[in-house]
Amino acid sequence: MLAKEERKAWNEAFWAGFKMQMRASMSVTGRRINWVNYPTQVKNTYLRMICEGKKVAICYDIQFKDKGIQAIFWEQLTELKVVLENHMSITTHWDSQYINPEGQTIGRISWVQEGLHFFDKDDWPAIYAFFKKHLIEFDVFYQEFNEILITLVD
Repeated sequence: MLAKEERKAWNEAFWAGFKMQMRASMSVTGRRINWVNYPTQVKNTYLRMICEGKKVAICYDIQFKDKGIQAIFWEQLTELKVVLENHMSITTHWDSQYINPEGQTIGRISWVQEGLHFFDKDDWPAIYAFFKKHLIEFDVFYQEFNEILITLVD
């Protein structure tokens, strides 16, 4: 196990490398985008990249405090399920009752790759490739359908 300072340095090196990989990648809209903090434009929804042990994932988390809004938003996403899954070249996992590390029940849509180890620098190029490919696929979907999601909560 790494000490806190070592873990921080490891994380900084990894994400700096990822930013370098994504520097030339534009959104489907043609604009520059901060891929590490993907702008969902919907408060209480987040696109997260996770590296845990021998697993990496991209997660679209829906975590409204108001359970009614949460349910409506999740229902709209499930209506777009086929379209979203057709944009992604990897299996999509749907969990309307995911319990996050803070103990909150949220909705989570995720794309997972097993067997890549964050603490093995030899795996970093494969992790970067996984993130890049599937973030760009998600962006194509999201830019096409985000107005539907944005108007739900406005």
